[in-house]
Amino acid sequence: MTVFVGNVRAAVAMEKDREQILESIQRLFRWLERHDYKGYDTFDGLNARYLRPLTFGNSLLQTVLQQGVRRFPLNVRPLVGIAQSYSTKGMGFLARGFIRLHAVTGEPIWAEKAKWALEWLIEHQAAGYSGACWGNHFDYQSRSFYLPKGVPTVVWTSLIGHAFLDAYEHFGEVPYLEVADGACTHILRDLEQFPDGDSVCIGYIPAHVIAPNKMVHNSSTLGASLLARTAAYTRRTECLALAQKAMRYTAKYQRADGSWYYGEPRNLHWVDNFHTAYVLDCFKQYAEATGDTQFEPAMQRGYDHWKKTFFLPDGTPRYYDVKTLPLDIQCCSQAIDTLVFFQDRDPSALALAMKVAQWTIANMQDRSGYFYYRRYNRMIVNKTPTLHWGQATMMSALAGLFKAISREEEAE
Repeated sequence: MTVFVGNVRAAVAMEKDREQILESIQRLFRWLERHDYKGYDTFDGLNARYLRPLTFGNSLLQTVLQQGVRRFPLNVRPLVGIAQSYSTKGMGFLARGFIRLHAVTGEPIWAEKAKWALEWLIEHQAAGYSGACWGNHFDYQSRSFYLPKGVPTVVWTSLIGHAFLDAYEHFGEVPYLEVADGACTHILRDLEQFPDGDSVCIGYIPAHVIAPNKMVHNSSTLGASLLARTAAYTRRTECLALAQKAMRYTAKYQRADGSWYYGEPRNLHWVDNFHTAYVLDCFKQYAEATGDTQFEPAMQRGYDHWKKTFFLPDGTPRYYDVKTLPLDIQCCSQAIDTLVFFQDRDPSALALAMKVAQWTIANMQDRSGYFYYRRYNRMIVNKTPTLHWGQATMMSALAGLFKAISREEEAE
């Protein structure tokens, strides 16, 4: 009798969780529909048409403008002439979320929205490269290099490529696989490869862009995971070979505590939540696609460190390994996504994902439906409606969580 009562209570609690996640998804979906799937981006400061001319093309002034818009606790974009826009990476995350919702509900609206986002991405590929690839809709200025809008990055291309693989697996339509395979061709032919003994780091941006610090762990593993996952269908040996070497590079540089720096150059020595989660996802995707288990010990050490380090007891996702603030929506979304992905290996992962989602809904979702960009403390909140960095990533993550909880209910 006690076991029966316990099971009933668990089932009721799970149904309540499911309803809460679905309600949040529906509010976000209505907001996206009202705003025509447009929003701001964290790094779109150089789109400020009123202030950009005052930088005179100077890299320091452009950095100040970009970072000033990004870091200011209020959304100044409407005041400086930055318009809301579509986002390539945002469309990729939205497509993944809609596919997940269609998989669990069967409702035609989600299939329609997923295919619309994918078609938009096909029409908005970067031109002049060897295969399918995507970049920013804004110019980007770092302290060390300048990246014009439209120039692709391996991060954008890989995450979008995974959306097309999701579409191929779900809808069974070969053109989606062909787009993902085209993205692999871009990675193989247009990006630099940095050999390191028996390993390789895949460059962040195309070889023609002169820039230091193209060697970054999460971007290299993202490229490798797309190569491996696509090659599971195409059997392209060159994709598998580079994927293994890239995963070996990051496994080799895992730190003693199980973490990874963002990158190995000294100015990239920090450890944060969502970039670590990207790396973990990539190790798992590689293993599942190839059957190669040699990196599983590194993945497990990394996952254990990440889970132990980046969450407070109430589910708050910390930003850095050494400090919690700022509370960033990307940490929230990627934490949910990675925990759901690892539920087959960690029995407690789904419960923690739900706890993170509940914290995020309570503290980061506006009554109108969208999610805030950042909380700096209890009082100071940057409520900018960023599109890919927030709305799209949360749609994807919450859809994945909703799918996982629904499957758990079916199994009860």
